[in-house]
Amino acid sequence: MSTYSYVYGIARSDHPPIPATVRGIGDPPRPVRAVAAGELTAVVSDCPGQLRAKRRDLLAHQNVLAEVGAAGPVLPMRFGSLSQGDDAVRAVLTERAEHWLERLAALDGKVEYNVKAVHDEEAVLRLVVADDPGIRELKDANRAAGGGTYQDRLRLGEMVAAAVQAREERDARLVQDELAPHAEARAAGPGSSGSLVNVSFLVPRASGDAFVAAAEALQERHPHLRLRINGPLPPYSFVEPEPE
Repeated sequence: MSTYSYVYGIARSDHPPIPATVRGIGDPPRPVRAVAAGELTAVVSDCPGQLRAKRRDLLAHQNVLAEVGAAGPVLPMRFGSLSQGDDAVRAVLTERAEHWLERLAALDGKVEYNVKAVHDEEAVLRLVVADDPGIRELKDANRAAGGGTYQDRLRLGEMVAAAVQAREERDARLVQDELAPHAEARAAGPGSSGSLVNVSFLVPRASGDAFVAAAEALQERHPHLRLRINGPLPPYSFVEPEPE
């Protein structure tokens, strides 16, 4: 048996008992238990000998949080959160009790929506050409000259690339500024190739439909944008708030 405890989330000590039917990660799935310390309790299971981010275990992690969270607020830990046994879990709960209790209060009734935005490349190229007289003039001159010289084609390419980059920066701000009023907080996610922005928003559960509607309206107003909205999710990105 593994000496590591796998941690799914943290709740208050008066959280209703975990149903005996709840199963976590592993093959076979491990039983889930509560480890209490003072005013807090951690939702844990034994950890398999080798932990990998397999779809089965990712879904099991989410399902445990969903089942336990249905009975009351639970701070979600990210997949792969390990501790060296239950005693180490209790020590961390005791050491960081003030922080976890504050986060439980702040995130009660809140969910996370992750928004990623990319450009429709053809639509953006049309926009930057339409918006920049210098690009239009050089493009028309090159066309009239049968394609233009190598230097003219190079200069046109550089002008278009700079305009697209400026548009990317502008639209990344636009997405965040337009959606921020519909959320209580936001947290930047890791950058990824091709994405303008990857940001998570903290939204009251009851306002989730309104947030999604605002995102869809934003895309309708700006058809050169492609938004991918993922949620509602447990508020993973807000368990450790960013420093002021």
